[in-house]
Amino acid sequence: GKFLTATVLENRVKKIRRRGKFSMSPSVEEKLRTALKEDLKFYFMNPCEKYRARRQIPWKLALQILKILMVTTQLIFFGLSNQLVVSFKEENTVAFKHLFLKGYSGVDEDDYSCSIYTQQDAYDSIFYIINQYMQLKNISLGTLGYEHEGSGLKICKQQYKKVMMLPSNDTLNIDVSTETECIFFKPQELAGKKAELKLNSSFFNLEFYRLIQVEISFKLKGIALQTIHARELPDCYVFQNTITFNNRAHSGKIKIYFDSDTDIQECKDWHIFGSVLQKNTQYILIFDGFVILSCFASLILCTRSIVLALRLQKRFVNYFLEKYKRHVCHADRLEFINGWYVLVIISDVMTIIGSILKMEIKAKNLTSYDVCSILLGTSTLFVWVGVIRYLGYFQTYNVLILTMQASLPKVLRFCCCAGMIYLGYTFCGWIVLGPYHEKFEDLNTVAECLFSLVNGDDMFATFAQIQQKSVLVWMFSRLYLYSFISLFIYMILSLFIALITDSYDTIKSCLDGTFLLVAPETEVRVCWHLRISPWQECGKGQADNSFRCSALLNVLLGNVCLKGNVF
Repeated sequence: GKFLTATVLENRVKKIRRRGKFSMSPSVEEKLRTALKEDLKFYFMNPCEKYRARRQIPWKLALQILKILMVTTQLIFFGLSNQLVVSFKEENTVAFKHLFLKGYSGVDEDDYSCSIYTQQDAYDSIFYIINQYMQLKNISLGTLGYEHEGSGLKICKQQYKKVMMLPSNDTLNIDVSTETECIFFKPQELAGKKAELKLNSSFFNLEFYRLIQVEISFKLKGIALQTIHARELPDCYVFQNTITFNNRAHSGKIKIYFDSDTDIQECKDWHIFGSVLQKNTQYILIFDGFVILSCFASLILCTRSIVLALRLQKRFVNYFLEKYKRHVCHADRLEFINGWYVLVIISDVMTIIGSILKMEIKAKNLTSYDVCSILLGTSTLFVWVGVIRYLGYFQTYNVLILTMQASLPKVLRFCCCAGMIYLGYTFCGWIVLGPYHEKFEDLNTVAECLFSLVNGDDMFATFAQIQQKSVLVWMFSRLYLYSFISLFIYMILSLFIALITDSYDTIKSCLDGTFLLVAPETEVRVCWHLRISPWQECGKGQADNSFRCSALLNVLLGNVCLKGNVF
């Protein structure tokens, strides 16, 4: 086709040079220029224009539409399956807290589950956990069982080696080195005398004045049968539960933390009767295979387009370097790199990897739900963002895309400056208000709190929750919050919106007008071509051997008039 003809012409020119003839005949030069001009025009056409020009079927467009439907459908199926997994984990965690934490109210206290204040409560809570563990099969409503391969129930206490305190005399004698002692209750020992002897041992004589923490850990197994109702094979779970009695502060309050880590494993021996379940699994695996094939075809087509674009870029650069002895600027070179194709390639790679993981999970060979969900979720996000490209073929929708592209550099620079102020407020709020306000206890929470204030969320609660124990800190908190809200909402946020609005107004004015671009040695009147950086202004101070903006591209595309009739 056209690309082949242009390549033949270029090869002929190279042969002439190797023979020592550096000048081309006017006919060859005219054919080379015409071929390059037509290839550039064709490259910057949309799929509909390409079809009308050369009857080229828009395979990539059709494949992207098909891929959007398939990838979204695949994500919905996986999301429903993943929702069952997450709900099973969360519901079991809540059940464990009610089973093993004495007096648990159903609501956690801050970042810990509950707290105790007397020695008797500490003993009662520890023995309550042991007793519940021993009677688990008789009291649990779930499909739970003991982990026989592990150590069973493990209880460890950590304490200072030597402490002598007389608070009334302000006397303290302490060895800060710690010692850890553990005791184990295996499942097969729970009903025997050996367990009774351990319960009556001196291990449970706790010296609270030197006790740092008591940690109780045990593993339980469970099977998620609810997946069968969704026509999926069930998973086997291992729950690593840890209950920590934290007494590090020695403040008279022991905080009880409950942590449950879940590991999904393949069931070793399972037999499920029913052809519907097996056929459903096979159909989903076949569908995932079609998704992989469609993404692989899309990956090949987009990679091929980028390779052809780089070849066209090379021809374009060489032509202007040879004919006009001028280098093409970086901005013009980037016009040949279609960012949408790069986005599609990244999306395809992530979808292929995520689909393979999903197929392995469906076949119960893998259990990496989190990794698979991140890959499939991100790839679907990129696929739908890529739809904006096709909406850009319509002038009304193209305004949004051009506004985003035009305002992005200015917005990023503005965010860098505003971010310095934001970080300053973050560190200041953490160090001053941290001891008096729960939303300023750590840097991450402070950053989230300030971001919510910028959006106008939870303002009154932030003001009201400050403790009034220190008048100086209370007055500082008012000055701090009022200044932050006034600065970011009324000034910085308004300027941020103004940057985007300014870019939008500029793009709108470009739709109906023409602009003068002054290139080196030439006056250029650009008839705006909206797909080629219409917001860029011709730079000043550019080296004499380099063209700026997209003037050269506009020249070859026939969108400009040049003095001197260069083209």
